[in-house]
Formats: sequence, structure tokens, C-alpha cells
Amino acid sequence: MADTTRITVTLPTEQVAELRKLTDNVSGYVAEAVARQLRHRLLGADLLRHQEEHGSFTEEELAEAHSRIFGATGAEGPANAA
Repeated sequence: MADTTRITVTLPTEQVAELRKLTDNVSGYVAEAVARQLRHRLLGADLLRHQEEHGSFTEEELAEAHSRIFGATGAEGPANAA
């Protein structure tokens, strides 16, 4: 099991109420959300670094990435994937 550190987080009352409807493990839920956000930021930094080194992604590259992520029959285009 990974090491853990206990912290105090202040959230709006409404968010806490909604969290408790979703899970009885608020700490686990928040840990997953933080991990997802960290991965998102790291991926964004990697994509930016790639574009700085190799230039902007072409429409073809974006379409291929969209197809790999969402499947070849996805109705939305690359610009709407975010």
C-alpha cells in the first residue's frame, strides 16, 4: 500500500453532500480525482513539449488520435474531443 499523509481540505457544503451520495470513501474518491488531474496536467505538458519540438499537430494527426481514443465511428470531430 502507498504511503499516505493526512490533510484537511475545505469544500463547499453542497459538494460534500454530493460526494457522500456518490461514495462512502470520500478520501479514495478525492485521491482518484487528484491523480486524474495530475495525469491530465502531465499529458498536457508532454503534448506542449512535443509541439514545441516538432510543430503543431496536423489535422490528420488529430483525426487519427481522435479515432484511436473514441473509435473510428465517433460523431464528434477532433475539435470537440476536449
